Amino acid sequence: MTVVVITGTGTEVGKTVVTAAVAASALAAGRSVAVLKAAQTGVAPDEPGDAQEVARLAGAVTAVEVDRYPEPLAPATAARRAGRAPVRPDQVAETAAKLATEHDLVLVEGAGGLLVRYDAAGGTLADAAALLRAPVLVVAAAGLGTLNTTELTARELAARGIELLGVVIGSWPERPDLAARCNVADLPDVAGAPLLGALPAGASGLAPAAFRATAPRWLAPRLHGTWDAETFTVRQSP
Repeated sequence: MTVVVITGTGTEVGKTVVTAAVAASALAAGRSVAVLKAAQTGVAPDEPGDAQEVARLAGAVTAVEVDRYPEPLAPATAARRAGRAPVRPDQVAETAAKLATEHDLVLVEGAGGLLVRYDAAGGTLADAAALLRAPVLVVAAAGLGTLNTTELTARELAARGIELLGVVIGSWPERPDLAARCNVADLPDVAGAPLLGALPAGASGLAPAAFRATAPRWLAPRLHGTWDAETFTVRQSP
């Protein structure tokens, strides 16, 4: 894999910290990594965005944004309200393709869920993934409701003929409830793709050196980690 597109099943599911963990694990495996934030919203011009947060946690990655807008809204809405040109899927794909000529791995992080609109024409991260012919990694929540949003995302990817690489739980609680523990076994079934990791809640609060040293333990070998889905599933079985 040269380009991997990372989307969430919604907002606040841990997409950026998962991106950082994937980047850190790839770096530890000796790969050069670029992180592309398709459209950064909700930050001022001089504030660090998600790509910079990935670099802070993961280390020596190339951090790039296609564009950014100040209000914390969907990219199309934020661009319109700012009176600025929106980010188009073809721009995302072109930027990622160029980065792929210079890096072993390019991680393209979306905004929110798969079908969040980037422009007035209805362009989405899914369109960029299709242009790139890149697999998509889905970041899902742990608890109640995640099966529905994960399956909806998986069905949309399948309808578009886009490969679903797998699912990562973005924030695994220290004391998981019954729903979360059952979801570990059910998520691969509803997604039709493997569970490729689970990040502990609060992972982004670790010091960068600790984050980088620990990240491979949270991710499966497919993502350059050592995490074992079968062992985790058995351990969490209610």
